[in-house]
Amino acid sequence: MSNNESGGVLVSQLVDSVREFSGLPECRNAARDMYGSLVRRVKLLTPLFEELKENEKHVANDDVEGFKLLKVALDFGLDLLKSVNQGSKTFQALQINTTTSKFHEATIKIEEALCKIHYNRFNIPEEVKEQIQLVHSQLKRANSQTESPDIQLQTDLSILKMGIEPDIETVRRLSEKLHLITIDDLRKESLAIHEMVIMNEGGEFESCFDTMSFVLKKINDYVMLGNPGVDDSGREKGLLRHRSPVIPDDFRCPISLELMKDPVIVSTGQTYERSCIQKWLDAGHKTCPKTQQTLQHTSLTPNYVLKSLITLWCDSNSIELPKSQPNSKPITPGSECNQTTITTLLTKLTNGNLSEQRAAAGEIRLLTKRNADNRVCIADNGTIPILVQLLSSKDNRTQEHAVTALLNLSINEDNKQIIVSIGAIPEIVSVLKNGTVEARENAAAALFSLSVVDENKVAIGAAGAMPPLIELLQHGTPRGKKDAATAIFNLCIYQGNKVRAIRAGIVGPLMRLVKDASGGMVDEALAVLAILAGHNEGKVAIGEVDPVPVLVEVVRTGSPRNRENGVAVLWCVCAGDVDRLMILKRVGGEEVLRELSEHGTDRAKRKARGLLELVQRVEFGEPAVNVV
Repeated sequence: MSNNESGGVLVSQLVDSVREFSGLPECRNAARDMYGSLVRRVKLLTPLFEELKENEKHVANDDVEGFKLLKVALDFGLDLLKSVNQGSKTFQALQINTTTSKFHEATIKIEEALCKIHYNRFNIPEEVKEQIQLVHSQLKRANSQTESPDIQLQTDLSILKMGIEPDIETVRRLSEKLHLITIDDLRKESLAIHEMVIMNEGGEFESCFDTMSFVLKKINDYVMLGNPGVDDSGREKGLLRHRSPVIPDDFRCPISLELMKDPVIVSTGQTYERSCIQKWLDAGHKTCPKTQQTLQHTSLTPNYVLKSLITLWCDSNSIELPKSQPNSKPITPGSECNQTTITTLLTKLTNGNLSEQRAAAGEIRLLTKRNADNRVCIADNGTIPILVQLLSSKDNRTQEHAVTALLNLSINEDNKQIIVSIGAIPEIVSVLKNGTVEARENAAAALFSLSVVDENKVAIGAAGAMPPLIELLQHGTPRGKKDAATAIFNLCIYQGNKVRAIRAGIVGPLMRLVKDASGGMVDEALAVLAILAGHNEGKVAIGEVDPVPVLVEVVRTGSPRNRENGVAVLWCVCAGDVDRLMILKRVGGEEVLRELSEHGTDRAKRKARGLLELVQRVEFGEPAVNVV
């Protein structure tokens, strides 16, 4: 096999590896943050290898070695992710220092492999190169500092390791941090430890078995205090003595394989435990897990007949069916959300007529606006996927309510991840292009909120958000213009989006906003110009709209922040251009720059002094180039 054929095979293997990372389930244990960071970074490599594979790009001999190293690194990372996301959560927490070191090792391996690949010379789109550079820089930063484990969690576990009787607050924290919150969680944890005993893992497992048992007992006691209606007498008395009647297959949830407490029917006719299928839907899946058929809708219908049969079976076997645990976090005092309210609203959103949908979406919009507890409660009950579906509603008011509710929900960091993971960005961009004025403004604000996460900047730009944002910047209401400018500024922190904005014609509208002080958009327009001027295409585009007189006036009369941005743009467009430096001199720029060099911000002073030096060089026939 030739080197190029070998490179092609490696590229295909790397595409498969990256896709396998994308298909991994959510992690809910002490390694959650490290797990999520590694998965997100690897997923960003997808465009590079798919581009190479689809277009059969030639792979140089010296890149083949880099691809081999990357394949080994990704295999190491994949094995690590799978290992930390299974088995006992308590065991994973007790081994967190070892796990942290392994994640650091995985990050180093991937970053070192990327260093061996000369992706800058591949004939691939510029935005793909920039995305890989973004991943590379993130990995370098991660390599420079080992991620610190949760200190509070380690402290609490240390108390129990020493056999000290913990207070209830310590046990509460452990319950939440280990995600052992419900009786169901505890049963699964107990079975996981039971399996480890059967497998006779030895070594590290044996050394912490007593601590694991102690932790599980304390959390079990704490959870049972909050569930007094559940009789614990029938629960296992030891980790190795778990016996129960054989549960009929029809009574088991196809996802969890556990006895169903709250069976519900999806549109394909299959029945699942409510909490399990809701988590599946919340993850963005639109198919039936058992049949793989596409769901016509995501509403869930209670299966009262099956629930009655399960109850009869439990009675006949002397088993008390635990109360169903709602798929949401505990509602804190003062929250307006409760299970009945949310269930009613969701039923109207999915099954109601047009006016009922509109009213329910409006109510959710108001609830998400009022407080943080509402935003958590509403998201945890599976509302986000339904709101995303309503973004394509033919009813303008319903669409406005949906996009505004998503904007409010995105304030919560966990909700940001859910919104993006279910593919909401293209739908929000569609509203930005075609919605009512209010819907477009709130879509712009939602995109700004989501773009706080670096990876999302890439996705939002790629979804075509820049042209409609520029349109809103020009023709929106005063609030809409500010929302658009804020979103554009944040998106343009990513280099690829600077190019998109420049090529979409943003410079002309920005300069018009700078000239029109009465429009109240000078601050925002100058901030965007300053970030675009650092890009070569931006500098050229700004230079073509006769910017010098306008910017000199800004530096003369503007606020300290605007003077700083104004002189920064002047520096970019005038350095190396004799004609513009002479224009600067003719419009009185020297006097303005001298004043700024004495009374401006530190950055403004440096730029002003640099420009003054360039003007003086031009007068003496020297090169008009300098570095500030």
